[in-house]
Formats: sequence, structure tokens, C-alpha cells
Amino acid sequence: MKKTIIALVATFTMALGANAQKFGHVDVQAIMQSLPEVTKANGELQAQAQQYDNDLKAMQEEIQRKAEEYEKNKATMSATQQQQTEADLQAMYQKMQEAYQQNQQEMQKKQQELLEPIQKKVVTAIENVGKAGNYTHIAQTGAFLYMGSDVKDVTADVKAELNKLK
Repeated sequence: MKKTIIALVATFTMALGANAQKFGHVDVQAIMQSLPEVTKANGELQAQAQQYDNDLKAMQEEIQRKAEEYEKNKATMSATQQQQTEADLQAMYQKMQEAYQQNQQEMQKKQQELLEPIQKKVVTAIENVGKAGNYTHIAQTGAFLYMGSDVKDVTADVKAELNKLK
């Protein structure tokens, strides 16, 4: 998420051009953390992650139960039954691994789906502040190796602009 925001801010700063020499910086992370939409999105993501964890735990417990049952009854099973049970256990384990990978992909997709509109809104607010304040560049706080005293922190301005965009 942080890389996406930095890339968006970098793209924005290049698009402004180089007419006047007015610079600003913004703490995008602080802005994102202060937005109720982000808190809501994070809550949804945590709830989904918990559901996925519960599902995987249930699968793992089922595999464990069947493995213990197999070990207990192995001596009384025929070679064919043993092979079939081992194959079943392996298939269950494989299914659990696939579910884990699919859950990870779904979480990434859900995170992007929930946060992308919020990130676009923040970039729009930064652009609006940049245009209204005639800034040459607005960069992510911390992106500069050196920042002189004439660079303005526009974080509060962007927060105010976000309130207007609601």
C-alpha cells in the first residue's frame, strides 16, 4: 500500500511541471490512518482474515483427526486401505494448501478493492491542494533527503480538502 501511495504522489509531483519554486510535503500515511474509511476497510479485512483463519484451522483439525485415526487403525488395515487413506490425507493437505494460497490472493484483491478508491480520493485532495496553493511539487514526507525551511507541510491542508470531498 505504501509503495502505491508513494508512486501516486510521485506521478502527481511530476505532472505539476516546474513553473514556480514552491514545494510542499504531505504525510500520506498519517492521512490514511486518520480516515474513517480506512478504519472501516481494515475492520472488514481483519474480519475476512479471521474467517479464513477459522476455515484453515478447521481443515487442519480434520486432517489431524484423520491422521490420528489412521495411525491408530493402521495395523488392522489392508495395504490397499492404507494407501487409500494416505492418499486421502495427502489430498486433504493439498486442498488446505490451495485454500491458504487462494485466501492470500483474495485478501490482496479485497485490500486493493477497498483501499484503491480511498487512495484515489487522497491523491485528488493532494492535487487540489497543489493547484490551489500553486505548488511546484508536493512529495511524501520522508521522501526528501534534505528539506529546506521553505517547504510547507500541507498534510493539514490535504485533510481539510478531504473533508470537502466527502
